[in-house]
Amino acid sequence: MNPIIDLEKGTVLLVNKPIDWTSFDVTNKIKRLIQRYINNPEHGIIKTGKRVKVGHAGTLDPLATGLLIVCVGKETKNIDQYMGMPKTYTGSFYIGATTPSFDKETQYDAEFETSHINDTLIIETAKQFVGTQQQIPPNYSAIKKDGIRAYRAARAGEEMELDARSVVINSFEITEIAMPIIHFKVNCSKGTYIRSLARDFGKALGSGAYLYSLCRTQIGIFELEKAKSLDELAMELGETLHKDGRI
Repeated sequence: MNPIIDLEKGTVLLVNKPIDWTSFDVTNKIKRLIQRYINNPEHGIIKTGKRVKVGHAGTLDPLATGLLIVCVGKETKNIDQYMGMPKTYTGSFYIGATTPSFDKETQYDAEFETSHINDTLIIETAKQFVGTQQQIPPNYSAIKKDGIRAYRAARAGEEMELDARSVVINSFEITEIAMPIIHFKVNCSKGTYIRSLARDFGKALGSGAYLYSLCRTQIGIFELEKAKSLDELAMELGETLHKDGRI
């Protein structure tokens, strides 16, 4: 088998998820690449009919980029372990407006005053979010309620009231202020929605905000610097991706 994949012991792949791809898209693409590799006669390891288990640990929104852990084979049994690890993100908020999805997926639904906001207020407000807190997930999320995905209800124009959940913000650093954009770095627990943090941060400023950009840089001990692009993974499995991601 190719050295990056071990079907017997299981494999953990660190993938740099591109923008506009869902985590499910990435997982399916990798699964197809592996299936094609093990069924290619040139590799002498034909496994006709063998189904390869592939899953990801911790969803990234389509507009987010960065580290995605993809488990192959027996490592899929450890997905919950990887999902439970703390995560680090860098990104930016847009201050002075809100959107229904809390990010750039949807258009503005309201605009707010920002003339009262200064650097000191931004930095001091960020400190309020460090620690354990109750956070309400975005309506545009994959959370299920009564068997229905929240984002499906939201896109259908239906109201769905989601319950708050306990999350932990270990650190929240403002790294650059260039109003209306502010840049940040956050380390947080499993289940934290950075889009919800954007919404709550805007409210705490006496204004509004939405998530402008997001990149996951670390999950536990795993770092984005060690991750491979889909193109690199495809090449290691003997394939070439087209510009639209096809093989």
